[in-house]
Amino acid sequence: MIKPDAQIHINNLRLRTFIGFNESEKTNKQDVVINAWIHYPAGQAYNTDDVENAVNYRTICKQMIAHTENNRFLLLEKLTADLLEICMSPSHVTFAKVEVAKPHALRFADSVSLTLSATRDR
Repeated sequence: MIKPDAQIHINNLRLRTFIGFNESEKTNKQDVVINAWIHYPAGQAYNTDDVENAVNYRTICKQMIAHTENNRFLLLEKLTADLLEICMSPSHVTFAKVEVAKPHALRFADSVSLTLSATRDR
């Protein structure tokens, strides 16, 4: 019997938030680019065609937007960890990875990013 593992990818979610500890970063919102990967067993979702058996990526995305835009962060680590927690919140998620990038954070680089991941034991 096939037991497929669904892999959702929220690709290049572009938001603005207060992030950083320099004075200009504390007073001016900056762009962040978020990528998230969410894995869960998809068997019940495709067998039943019932949304209750799937991970609702729209709900997760809305939570990520609200959290990012309505809070302040000193470190990429904090924002990334918070977003990872949101991605892991559905009980049937088995793995999630979140990358948050700050474009233009370094003079000669396109961006600086931080990635965190988590696995739920089954």
